[in-house]
Amino acid sequence: MEKQNITLSLSKEVLRRVKVLAAEQDTSVTAIMEKLLSDYATHHEGYSQARQDHLELIKSGLDLGTNGVVSWAREDLHER
Repeated sequence: MEKQNITLSLSKEVLRRVKVLAAEQDTSVTAIMEKLLSDYATHHEGYSQARQDHLELIKSGLDLGTNGVVSWAREDLHER
């Protein structure tokens, strides 16, 4: 996979903490950021696909087994 450098501005405190975590995990800040950004993109893409699937379901409607025929009256459902 081809890599490309970017510039990222972080507070010194955040960068210090991330460097410590990276050292503890025997990895790099770059590897941590790549994993986090990849997870973020995957989550967002999954959400977008699920949203699209549900919108298509709403447009097509659901088969409730009535064939579009209402076999009851509102008054029957709300007898007192």
